[in-house]
Amino acid sequence: MFRRVLITLLTTALFFSPTASFAWSHKASVSTGTLQLFSTEAAAQAHCPRDEVVWLNTNSGIYHEKGMRWYGRTKSGAYVCKKEADAAGDRDTRNGQ
Repeated sequence: MFRRVLITLLTTALFFSPTASFAWSHKASVSTGTLQLFSTEAAAQAHCPRDEVVWLNTNSGIYHEKGMRWYGRTKSGAYVCKKEADAAGDRDTRNGQ
């Protein structure tokens, strides 16, 4: 029992680590392939140096730009390149938050 709890805690800590630089894959809703999701802003910027990095709420498909209220703060989300998010069918927030 203790071993199971310890493994769960360590896995959770690794997953939510701010220094982790791994990428998730997210199937795009259009036939453009996959949208690369990143756990850090720096990793996303390295992937698309000429594009703006936005925070994508992966549950709603709505993204928030840097400086907005929910940038990096939704329960489910990741950093993505704006052009890739648009191509995948995701959209900008409509209320500026």
